[in-house]
Amino acid sequence: MGTAIPPPAQAQQIIGVAEPIQTQKRPVKLTGRPGLIEEFLAKFDVFLFDCDGVIWLGDKLLPKVVEALDMLRSKGKQIVFVTNNSTKSREEYKKKFARLGIQAEIDEIFGSAYSSAIYISRILRLPPTERVYVLGEAGVEAELRSENIAYLGGTDPVDCGPMTPSDYVTFGPDPTVTVVLCGKDENICYKKLARAYQFLLNPNCRFLATNTDSTFPTHGKFFPGAGTMSAPLTYMLGGRMPICLGKPSQAMMEAIEGKFSFDKSRTCMVGDRLNTDIAFGIEGGLGGTLAVLTGVSREEEFFMEGAKVVPDAYLEALGDLVY
Repeated sequence: MGTAIPPPAQAQQIIGVAEPIQTQKRPVKLTGRPGLIEEFLAKFDVFLFDCDGVIWLGDKLLPKVVEALDMLRSKGKQIVFVTNNSTKSREEYKKKFARLGIQAEIDEIFGSAYSSAIYISRILRLPPTERVYVLGEAGVEAELRSENIAYLGGTDPVDCGPMTPSDYVTFGPDPTVTVVLCGKDENICYKKLARAYQFLLNPNCRFLATNTDSTFPTHGKFFPGAGTMSAPLTYMLGGRMPICLGKPSQAMMEAIEGKFSFDKSRTCMVGDRLNTDIAFGIEGGLGGTLAVLTGVSREEEFFMEGAKVVPDAYLEALGDLVY
């Protein structure tokens, strides 16, 4: 008899939904209220911005975002772009920002692929004789290369095809593969999952995820997020969860804080998703959180009875900062 499919609550845990955070506050809507906007902005020197669902949707820039960012810079605010999307490297993101007409330096961009590479090289201190198996795309590979980390898998076409009879014989734990790193992978397949699972049977192999987002917003719709890449492995491994290196993980917050040396009490997290962006800011002890309604979370969620993760304030869209 096969293993029973987990109930919805357990399935949510496998995908990596953040635990609720106790709070009693009710968010303030800033859209159309210039006085409150100015009062809110005056509290902060640094703004951390999510990208997907806040700055853009897919390749479409959201209205008045450039004007809003320019206004913040004109007020002397520091801007950092913090994204869970691991499919692009910082250099690729810089090109996307430029293409959309947004001023952004590479040092202002902090993605989960970069966070993962930093964790592997500087926290785990992976020796050159050991390798990372990648479930992910070119962005992860580029950031691993930037830290001189050896890897296999990823975009290698060898791992993107069907299983062969010999694969069932040769796949197994490998003492040189001591990390499995899962990111969003649009070429996910049985072969990749099988190989990753076999590597993780080695008790010395660490299980990491660039992020555990359940969905990914683009083109006005939702598609599977990076959390759905690691979830099958968690299921295979009897509930073992990966170490998450994107929002809301505080490992990412510590890396950002170490790089930029900002005052948390004067820093605001801006995002569209309660269980990653807003939870990231609250758990990180930032001075404030600001939600926008152009991505995942909806206004009614902020006011639901028993809501645990809610922002300090919210806008219908980031462009509403400009009035």
